[in-house]
Amino acid sequence: MSCQTQNINSARACSVSLFALFHSRSHALSSVFCIYLIFSSFLPTGIPSEGGLRSLCWKILLNYLPTEQAQWSSFLKKQREIYAQFLKEMIIQPGIAKANLGFIREDVTLEDHPLNPNPDSRWNTYFKDNEILLQVDKDVRRLYPDMAFFQRPTDYPCLLIMDPQNEFETLRRRVEQTTLKSQTVAHNRSGVTNVSSPRKTTSANEYEVLPNGCEAHWEVVERILFIYAKLNPGIAYVQGMNEIVGPVYYTFATDPNTDWKEHAEADTFFCFTNLMSEIRDNFIKSLDDSQCGISYKMEKVYSTLKEKDVDLYLKLQEQNIKPQFFAFRWLTLLLSQEFLLPDVIRIWDSLFSDIGRFDFLILVCCAMLILSRDQLLAGDFTTNMRLLQDYPISDVDLILKKAKELQDSA
Repeated sequence: MSCQTQNINSARACSVSLFALFHSRSHALSSVFCIYLIFSSFLPTGIPSEGGLRSLCWKILLNYLPTEQAQWSSFLKKQREIYAQFLKEMIIQPGIAKANLGFIREDVTLEDHPLNPNPDSRWNTYFKDNEILLQVDKDVRRLYPDMAFFQRPTDYPCLLIMDPQNEFETLRRRVEQTTLKSQTVAHNRSGVTNVSSPRKTTSANEYEVLPNGCEAHWEVVERILFIYAKLNPGIAYVQGMNEIVGPVYYTFATDPNTDWKEHAEADTFFCFTNLMSEIRDNFIKSLDDSQCGISYKMEKVYSTLKEKDVDLYLKLQEQNIKPQFFAFRWLTLLLSQEFLLPDVIRIWDSLFSDIGRFDFLILVCCAMLILSRDQLLAGDFTTNMRLLQDYPISDVDLILKKAKELQDSA
């Protein structure tokens, strides 16, 4: 039997043991540190997806589920009720108000009207929310266009929203009916607003809206991002957040446990919120040059590369290939645009499971560079830029193995 086969069989045996461990009512997990140690054994093959183990592990590693299993049921019930309240307060109630011809007809006066510039005006808030919603809508329609999953209808449409008897303005209707729909409003990370002409047709990589009573998975993701933006006005929504929430939602929405699968939206929202609390500084331009900002992390990639492979580091410096040319996207989006979704999920298994969390991401980026060193050392500026912006190696296990070697050699 080959060493690789032995490792795979060992991992499967461990997955069975770990699955039993989590589902044993007599066992209480007392510390997150122990969880990290247990999960570290899965780094060579990733957290197994059998029996919903990956979904469960992510909920714990993202600090959503309590470590004490006895608390899970009551905790999840409470969190899902909280999320339902968010839907009512931020989508349903404003939708009812808007459907009543301008919130309340008597409000369309000198005190509050659609042209009221007062920041406290409900109309002003509504129109600002529309700008965010349209950008979210544009981005989620293009989420993983190479997969059919996100345009398929969910088996569990949100009944609070999709009840055909509802007459309030849903997000779907809001996008269709808003006066801003004649323009595409794009806010990039630098705060620049781009307004383009109306779309004449829907491009092939954007999703059509399903009939009333059904909703696609991308519409669920849209709702999660809109609620997040409303609850976090300091950062709101920045392009790229859709690439962060997508793999989390996919993992939870494909959970074989039907009860947890039914509540994938609420669970994804809270896990995404927790994940963003760790990486949100990457999306805030004013923090770029601080020690917690993205510029520091990009320079950390190069300083680590200099330590691990000085010749490759000097080559990139000689060609003036700055880390922001490629590492900005790698780090900000946790490599979610560099690989296919199953491979992204595999990488995230290791990121979430590693006690160094995003320090390990730095090492993964260095591993990607070192594994391409022969091409980079031989290439000119144009060739190397093309390679780094369209990374050629698809074997993520090889990349993660190299990153682990770099970590162990520190």
